[in-house]
Amino acid sequence: MTRPELRTPRLSLRRWRDSDLAPFAAINADPQVMRWFPAALDRGESDAMVERIEAGHDRLGYGLWAVEVHESPRGPAPFVGFVGLSEPRFELPVAHAEPCVEVGWRLDRAWWGHGIASEAARECLRFAFEDLGLPEVLSWTVPPNLASQAVMARIGMRYSGTFLHPLAEPQDWWALHVLYRLGAEELADDGRALSDSSGRTHP
Repeated sequence: MTRPELRTPRLSLRRWRDSDLAPFAAINADPQVMRWFPAALDRGESDAMVERIEAGHDRLGYGLWAVEVHESPRGPAPFVGFVGLSEPRFELPVAHAEPCVEVGWRLDRAWWGHGIASEAARECLRFAFEDLGLPEVLSWTVPPNLASQAVMARIGMRYSGTFLHPLAEPQDWWALHVLYRLGAEELADDGRALSDSSGRTHP
């Protein structure tokens, strides 16, 4: 199974290191970062999440990559969160292609507003369609999370309705989710393009 490192002009999307665990735990404990999730994570839960992510990389050859910043107005940073592809641990209650793959992100609040999620997610979509040959990539969040929905729209995904999260109770505040999707054929048909780290465009 291949274990790629993805690159963009400013970023590396790489496998996880032990040195990422403490800063990732701090991200998962930040109430602002975790505002639109059911709950923040303690250190044990955060470390267990990384174990699952790494197991997914070994099994699938892709996953949620640790993001390293090489160039920015703030300077470099060895770890600012994750962006990547994952298969949900639940059955999504909407029509979707197989395999069901989501693009998602979680970044240190200090690095919000620098375009990192959009830049890294575009490269993940390029990898999903060109290297993996996936037919479709999805993304979802709760309706009030307008910032993540803006990223979804910015990377070319389209709104595709709502669903009730199967792990939530109907009365839970986070039960309702909005769904965005982008298909490989749709990307080619409407003329949008994704840029890779060399500046080339891909239809």
